[in-house]
This record gives sequence, structure tokens and C-alpha cells, in this order.
Amino acid sequence: MAYPGFGAYGTYRGQIPMQMAMGQPAPGGVPTVAHGGSPGCSVYSGAYAAAAAVADPLWTFFRATAGQDGEVDAEELQRCLTQSGINGTYSPFSLETCRIMISMLDRNDTGKMGYNEFKELWAALSAWKQNFMMIDQDRSGTVELHELTQVIVAMGYRLSPQTLIAIVKRYSKNGRIIFDDYVACCVKLRALTDFFRRRDNMQQGVVNLVYDDFVQCAMAI
Repeated sequence: MAYPGFGAYGTYRGQIPMQMAMGQPAPGGVPTVAHGGSPGCSVYSGAYAAAAAVADPLWTFFRATAGQDGEVDAEELQRCLTQSGINGTYSPFSLETCRIMISMLDRNDTGKMGYNEFKELWAALSAWKQNFMMIDQDRSGTVELHELTQVIVAMGYRLSPQTLIAIVKRYSKNGRIIFDDYVACCVKLRALTDFFRRRDNMQQGVVNLVYDDFVQCAMAI
């Protein structure tokens, strides 16, 4: 079975919030950062910190967002996304969506994101925002039900009409889907597909699941 690819997810040249206009690509040459220093202390310091900020404005934004532990939790991510206006308004970004985004990228089970995870998430959000704006032709900040199903199919998912209907019902409000819910849908589809693919050793679209394994996956996202 062929699963949807996520190449664009990891390589999309993401947009930088606040410091740079939405739509301007992020500069390249970003250093790899390991966060594990003392609380309140950056692994960058002095001239190196200044050089890093010039090389990657997203690093500056991350430092302003992260807590003293040098990582971003769901509440901090919510404030970050709300202030950036990425959802088209300055109304609070969905906290539940922030939780599932962190869960998707939280590879060490801390419930938080380091810089590299934050950078990967921002690239994905920028790509999803671009796709959302392409289908939001009337710039209402929402998309219609049939447009969501078209996007899901275009992303490479091969789902039954019944499943598509269930997804649309789950994420629509009064027949429209806002950006926060659109993101939640994209995140859950990716997370569930990754969970299934890791267990589908024969790539046949069929797996045997232990009940506890299934519950753990469902509750994590």
C-alpha cells in the first residue's frame, strides 16, 4: 500500500512570524541547536548568539517564545501562534490543536518542543497556511466542506467517502472549517498515518493492533 508522502512537510521553506512579513522565505544556513542547558540559560551566547539570530530569525522568535527550560509547551505555543496571527485573526489559537501538534513532534515524550521541533512545526504550519489560502478563494478565513475533502485527496490520502464525511463532520462548524481546525485535521491525519505505517510491515494496508496500543495512540493525539 502506498502511503501519502510528507516530503514537502520537512523541506518547505517556512515563513517567519512577526519579524518578517508572511510569505517571505526563511534564510538558509541554519545551525543545528541542541537544547539542554541550565534553566534560563541559552546554549548560544555573546557574538555567536547574535550571528545565529542573523542567520535564522526564527531562532530569535523561538527564544522569545520558549520558557526558562528552553522548550515550548502547549500554552506557550498557543500564545506564539495567536500573536503571529497565522490563523488570519488575533483570536486565541486553539489550545487543543497546539497540544496535538506538540504530540506529533514530541519524539522524547517531554510534552514540549525544542528548537528543531519548533522549526519543523513552523515549516508545516506555513505549508498548511499556504494550502489553506489557496482554497479559501473568498478570503473568509474558512473553507467549505467539499474543499476540505479535495485537499485531503490532493495530499495523497485514499479514504472512503464515509471516512471523508466523518472527517468533515468532526472539523466543520456551521458548514465551514476554520484554519485552527484545518490544522488539527492535517496533524491527526499525519499522526494516525505514521502510527499505522510503522506497524504495517508488509505495506498492505492491514495491521493487527493490541487494544492498549490503539488506545495509547488515540489518546496521544
